[in-house]
Amino acid sequence: MVKLICSSCGREYLPTYKEYKCSSCGGLLNLQFEAKFPLNEIKRRKPTMWRYREAIPIEKDESIVSFDEGFTPLLLIPINNHKIWVKQDHLFQSGSYKDRGASVLISHVKEIGVKSVVEDSSGNAGAAIAAYSTKAKIKCDIFVPEKTSSSKISQIMAYGARIHKIGQTREETAKAVLREVENKYYASHVYNPYFLQGTKTFAYEVTEQLGWKAPDVVILPVGNGTLLLGAYIGFTDLFKAGITKKVPKIISVQAANCAPLAAAFSKKNDKANFHVKSTIAEGIAIAVPMRANQIIDAVKRTKGHFVTVNEEEIMASFEEMARNGYHMEPTAAATFAGVQKYIEESESRKNEVIVSTITGHGLKNK
Repeated sequence: MVKLICSSCGREYLPTYKEYKCSSCGGLLNLQFEAKFPLNEIKRRKPTMWRYREAIPIEKDESIVSFDEGFTPLLLIPINNHKIWVKQDHLFQSGSYKDRGASVLISHVKEIGVKSVVEDSSGNAGAAIAAYSTKAKIKCDIFVPEKTSSSKISQIMAYGARIHKIGQTREETAKAVLREVENKYYASHVYNPYFLQGTKTFAYEVTEQLGWKAPDVVILPVGNGTLLLGAYIGFTDLFKAGITKKVPKIISVQAANCAPLAAAFSKKNDKANFHVKSTIAEGIAIAVPMRANQIIDAVKRTKGHFVTVNEEEIMASFEEMARNGYHMEPTAAATFAGVQKYIEESESRKNEVIVSTITGHGLKNK
């Protein structure tokens, strides 16, 4: 049975609940659901993320909104004389891993009869929600910062969504969209726990592609934490189901210019003097992540840690990966700058099975 549970007061809600937070205390909602993995059936199904049907909390098959996304290639790529597994999630329909979350979230939206949604984004989440909304014939309004790249805005508009340019920062945009949610459903990749039920399929696919074994380490970028939290949920699902023997260590990468989670993790986050600067890794430029405590807890529980990378390191990684044939957004390049730092920390790291991912396509970076 699927339940929505307030992370603050514990109040429970049915899946049909349409508010974006707890009506009693305003707390964030989490989703409680037991994932199941009938391996023999899974292996016979199409290579998409929906092959894990019993692990995704959508009741009716006819509710599913999908472009047959998922099961992206997992390739071995040499970095710092060490080969790591890299998931090619920039190859999704809208060009980023956020299609995973959008597919499940919009399927849920369709299932509960919602006809109009709003979302705020720095670009990729907005594009994903817009793409799946138009396929589901659901009206969509996307709020973005004024400095959002023109290619992402053009993409969102091409799907038929209405664009609202608000403020200079993600925080200003987020405040603006909250004034709209009284009349429309908030299809938020941050607030809505159904989005995480899509991004968790990253963990399922990686595990299956490695022969149903969990890797030792997963290195991911983090802003609002939707991929990291999804991966943590997914690997935990597999461990609880007895499919794997461990949950991998999670290493989280932030841009040094905007690293509130890394600072909090190391207990250096004094809000009175913590300053955020602009970064080319716009996808993770989140000064106040709403699920900060959950992100830090996930990293701690897996005995992981945070790595920060500066602008020069991000650009160097961007150029190096491109010369090897991988064109990605600077946000994704920040991840591989973090991979290099992690490997350099200890010689023993070269014996670990490490997985990372290209989160967004470089063609969106204009």
